Formats: sequence, C-alpha cells, structure tokens
Amino acid sequence: MGLSIRLKAANLLGFWLLIFTEVVVGRFVVEKNSLRVTSPESIKGTHDSAIGNFGIPQYGGSMAGTVVYPKDNRKGCKNFDDFGISFKAKPGAMPNFVLVDRGDCFFALKVWNAQNAGAAAVLVADDLDEPLITMDSPEEDAASAKYIVNITIPSALVDKSFGEKLKKANSGGDMVNVNLDWREAVPHPDDRVEYELWSNSNDECGVKCDMLMEFVKDFKGAAQILEKGGYTQFTPHYITWYCPQAFTVSKQCKSQCINHGRYCAPDPEQDFSTGYEGKDVVLENLRQLCVFRVANETKKPWIWWDYVTDFQIRCPMKEKKYNKECADGVIRSLGLDLKKIEKCMGDPGADSDNPVLKEEQDAQIGKGSRGDVTILPTLVVNNRQYRGKLEKGAVLKALCAGFEETTEPSVCLTGDVETNECLENNGGCWQDTTANITACKDTFRGRVCECPVVNDIDECKEKKACQCPECSCKNTWGSYECACSGDLLYIREHDTCISKTTAEVKSAWTAVWIILIGLAMAAGGAYLVYKYRLRSYMDSEIRAIMAQYMPLDSQNEVPNHVHDDRA
Repeated sequence: MGLSIRLKAANLLGFWLLIFTEVVVGRFVVEKNSLRVTSPESIKGTHDSAIGNFGIPQYGGSMAGTVVYPKDNRKGCKNFDDFGISFKAKPGAMPNFVLVDRGDCFFALKVWNAQNAGAAAVLVADDLDEPLITMDSPEEDAASAKYIVNITIPSALVDKSFGEKLKKANSGGDMVNVNLDWREAVPHPDDRVEYELWSNSNDECGVKCDMLMEFVKDFKGAAQILEKGGYTQFTPHYITWYCPQAFTVSKQCKSQCINHGRYCAPDPEQDFSTGYEGKDVVLENLRQLCVFRVANETKKPWIWWDYVTDFQIRCPMKEKKYNKECADGVIRSLGLDLKKIEKCMGDPGADSDNPVLKEEQDAQIGKGSRGDVTILPTLVVNNRQYRGKLEKGAVLKALCAGFEETTEPSVCLTGDVETNECLENNGGCWQDTTANITACKDTFRGRVCECPVVNDIDECKEKKACQCPECSCKNTWGSYECACSGDLLYIREHDTCISKTTAEVKSAWTAVWIILIGLAMAAGGAYLVYKYRLRSYMDSEIRAIMAQYMPLDSQNEVPNHVHDDRA
C-alpha cells in the first residue's frame, strides 16, 4: 500500500516537473531593502540585502540595531536556549540583529530560532559568491507549519563578502550598528496604489492554502474600504500552466487541464485516481476571474472579495461542495448576472484559446521591476513583489507605503500603523500652544510641517472656492489660495483660468482703454475750463460796456463829465 502511494506520488511529481521544465523559463526579480552601516568607520556605507519571503518586513519604515554574531550555533539551526544564548536587548540599548551563516537548515528555521532567543531582526550571510536570492519558506510539512506562520521579525540575506566584513568587525570588538531601510522597497509615485493578488481557489494544498484563505477573510474589510474610496485599484490573478504538446492526449493532461491542455493546475490531492482533479481548480479559478470582471462592469469590483470568502465557507473541498452548483448559489446570493459569468467563462472543452486565461498566462511573465510570478500566493504592490508574511497588518503597511506622502487614506493613519512622530517635540514643527495649533502632520512614513487649517475649517470646502475644472484649491493660514494647472492664470473675480497669452492681450487692451479714457477725460476737462474762462471774460466785457451808459446796482453812481459854459 505504501509503495503504491509512493509510486503514484513519484509519477505525479515527474509529470509536473516535466511541465515546469517546459513552461517555467523566465526571470526572477529579487526585492531588496537598503542596509546602511553607521559604524565602525571601516565598513561604513550602504549595501543591498534581499528581503525574506516570510516574517514581517517594515514596509515604509526603517529599523536601527546592533549586529550580533553568536559564538555557538552560528548557522542558527538549533535552539539558542540550548547554548544559553539570549539576544534580548537590555533596557535603553539598541535592539539586536542576529547574523547567522547560510546552510544545513531552512532559512525560516534560522529566523524562528533567533526570534525565540529575542532577536529583533536576522541577517543571513551567504556562503556562496553569487547574486542575492530571495529566502523562501520551505515546503509545508508538520514541523515547518508550526513556525512559518508565527515568524514576526524581518530578515534579509546579505552577500558573502559583506557578511565576512560584518563578522570580522564583530570579532574585532567593534560595535557594528546598522539601519535596515524599507522606505523605498515599494514605489510611491502618487495618491493611488495598484496591487494584485495571485492566488488559487484550491483549499487543500496545506499551510499556504490555509494562510491564503485566512488572509482573504481578514483583509476583505480593509480592501473594500480602500477600493470604494478610490484609493486603490485591485486585480485578482490566477496561475495556470499548459501541458506539453506531446502529452495533451494523455490521461494526466485530460484530468488536469481544460481547452485541450492549454490551461492546467496540479491535482489537489496529488493523486490522479481519487478526489478532485486539476481541471476542477482551473474552472473555479476561471469562474472567480469572471466574477471580478462582471462585478467590475457594474462599478463594484470589491464584490470579488465577498464571492471568494463566501465560496470558501460554503463550498469547501472537504465537504465535497467544491462544484458549479454551490458556486452558482453564491453568485445568485450576491446579485451578480450568472449568464454573463458563464458567457465570460466560455467553453472549457473547445480546442482553442480562452481569452481570459490566455491573458492570465501572459500576465505571469515579469515586466519592468517585477519578475515572473512562480510562487503562490504572491502579492504585487505598485508593480513590486511583496515579500513577507501574508497577514492583514503586514500587507496594509506595504499598501500604505505605496502612497505618495500626505495622500494616505485614514486607514493608514491608525495608531498601530502610523509613526506618530508629532508626539515627540511636535516633530520639530511650528506650534502655538495657547491656541493648541500645530503645523506638524503625521504621515505613514513620518511627518511633514505645513500650515494648519484654522479652527479645523477647510476654507476651500467652506467657501466652495476654486470650482473651475482647471483650478486647484489649497488652504493657507486662515484663508485659501487658488492655482491653475500648466501655464494658466487664475482670475479670482471670475473663478476661472485663462492662458497667459489671453491675459497679456487683455492687459494690453485694458491699458489702451485706460489711456483713451484718460485722454477723453482730459479733453472734457479742458473744454469745461475753456468755456468757463470764456464766459467769465465775456461777462466782464459786457458789464464794462453797460456801465458806461447806466449805473449798475452793484456800484456807486459815477459822475458824468460835463462841459463848463462859463468863460
């Protein structure tokens, strides 16, 4: 009986190794963080280190510590307690980063043993002169399952030559202080994060499947809040393989693939003769992709999270409910159009490409800064592959690290995520203690100093300012200011933006009109003065003439000149 099972397993392994040999020809990108040595002076500088694919990297942040290289158990494969070694930092001292050598056991086991001994982080020194690789978790078994999910400290691999320098400095009595920096591990170009999750609907693949299912259920709420608010754009993906042309008519390909060997998945129970088949998994993966597409058409892409979590609960393989009937019931309960989903899925028996799954296979190939997707589950944030534990808090930190600073949504500024740097010395920013007003604003990455909004009044919203399409409004100290995009100028009285050319032309015409109006007013004034002076002159002349013939009321009588007749 045992021999039969081993033969079946060997045949199955050989079959999939053959497929992987045919299919997996791509490139693997190693995600790195920066390791900066601050002392001693002899090795001071910045070095690359490869982020481990387990534990919790501090995305968006950094961590300072002192490197410790143990005298015993230097590969970390055994319990450090057995050697009486503890890495717990004393009160007031910097945390300890344990340096261990590569070899003899799994990377994850080394980190687990160091974590149990009090290490804050682990550096693994490579024993080969080679490019950095990603430290992955081992294949699931009863022993490794107990510690992989419980690793909570970050870890990184350093190359052999740098590892030797660290060891030499440590053995020479120098205090080796380093800073692990994950702030640039995730690109953060703008105010929206794009991320994708490569998963599988199979729920019988051991620890990784259990971890994925738990993550989807825990993260659903945060994911839907981010998506509904327009902060993120999420896309689910599923890995499929194809069967080599020479084996498309074989029993293995027919049971594990659809569309004549074009899209395949491993047998869930790793036994071709019993239980579910690989093609059952491919069909459900396809259905979940179509659920997302149909939901996206209705402008509600977040329904995918509801379907996946409900399907996990209502249609598990263990209860033999992993089938179309159960899936259709979940779809109806969510109000999705079942006919549209079936049309999207197409004919699995057709000897032709399925557009949806073909697109998925193309997307598996690495592009830009992202390598080929070969590990399940895989999370990609802003086209950079996430490394670390697939856990709600850890993943949320990675997503928050993808926002441009000061654009993070409120979910990234909760007490257990943000840095709270404003609490200490007001972050070094301006502060009015009397009015309880501060210029310090916490962000996910740290803090910024910017003018506060007086009395928490958003002048831009309160006054509905800067409403034109090209306008943007910014709160200032007790007021607001409007600006226009590009080379446009803002005209406040009209709440509009105009081009500089238009403004210059308008300014020129304004000047011309001012000059013309000025000239007209001067001419009018001169005319009035002229008329006044002319009238005054004429009045005085008339008065003088009339005064010669008759006395005027306003003057004394003037004696006439008479002739004297006396001789």
